[in-house]
Amino acid sequence: MGNTPSFDFAIVGGDAVHEIVSADKSAIVSLVGRTYAALGAGRAINPDSYFLRFPDKPNSRIIALPAYLGGEFDVAGIKWIASFPDNIARGIPRASAVLILNDYETGYPLACVESSIISAARTAASAVLGAEWLQGGAKSAPAIGFIGTGIISRTIAEFFLATGWSFERAYLYDLSRDYSEALGRHLESLAKDIDVSSVDSAADAIRRSDVVVFATTSASPHVADPRLFAHCPAVLHISLRDLSPEVILASQNIVDDVEHCLKANTSPHLAEQKVGHRDFIVGTLDELMRGAVKLAPDRTRIFSPFGMGIFDLAVGLHVYRQALASGRAVRIPNFFHERTRW
Repeated sequence: MGNTPSFDFAIVGGDAVHEIVSADKSAIVSLVGRTYAALGAGRAINPDSYFLRFPDKPNSRIIALPAYLGGEFDVAGIKWIASFPDNIARGIPRASAVLILNDYETGYPLACVESSIISAARTAASAVLGAEWLQGGAKSAPAIGFIGTGIISRTIAEFFLATGWSFERAYLYDLSRDYSEALGRHLESLAKDIDVSSVDSAADAIRRSDVVVFATTSASPHVADPRLFAHCPAVLHISLRDLSPEVILASQNIVDDVEHCLKANTSPHLAEQKVGHRDFIVGTLDELMRGAVKLAPDRTRIFSPFGMGIFDLAVGLHVYRQALASGRAVRIPNFFHERTRW
């Protein structure tokens, strides 16, 4: 990007994206933190997501997330992410995605970047950042629980360990015992000093954990008893629809953006529908990081991030620049045929 228009285009494939993201996960967390700050300062535009649904595939969708991220980033773009749960039975990932980056000066597309890894990475970075601030800056806890043990939980676990977090124990629950045990083996390969156990229910994982990660594919609440959270854990409600309104209303709630989070029948949206107000929302993560809101450690703290397109832009721009600099991007010179007005 810059003052001289470029008619080149680049493609950054998944292998390059994985290498760049894996090389420095702390940098990704920093990028996401700065994106929260840009959002809080009004230097971002994040319209509603657009959902393409199919009458013969009611459980599948493709989502378009357009966004603009200003400040140090100054980039626009759109993520196009498909969620086809039946892929799991085929032995392939549920989600696939691409990200288009646009130069803000000219509007011309700069690159197409494989984005399922970026999506998982920015989600994990947001979770790790949220956990740190829900715990008042602490980067350790006796026990962590993962409810839903697929790719997102795996990536979150990797980001926790790569950014200096420490846990003594990990409790894993999934409807598929094979999945929870696979994550357990992965955790043990990354951190020999963590005692890893698969448990028989979400309730078991919640009761035993000081930090609880929800990363399921649930379309509606399945955890309804606020008493499960009597020990006041920090809860990363990544999948947004696991908790009943009663659990939400009994807790302190932090979101990434109020308007985005309280829609589409997320758990906080269901809570709003139940009581007719939003007073149960304490504030946003940016406000928490700036000290504008305070949390009481003697109450359950829940972070529900909607996961907006601006975070994909921040991480995608970083990946694109790193790929160009290292020769891992596939350049297509003069991608655009019309290069002058006349």
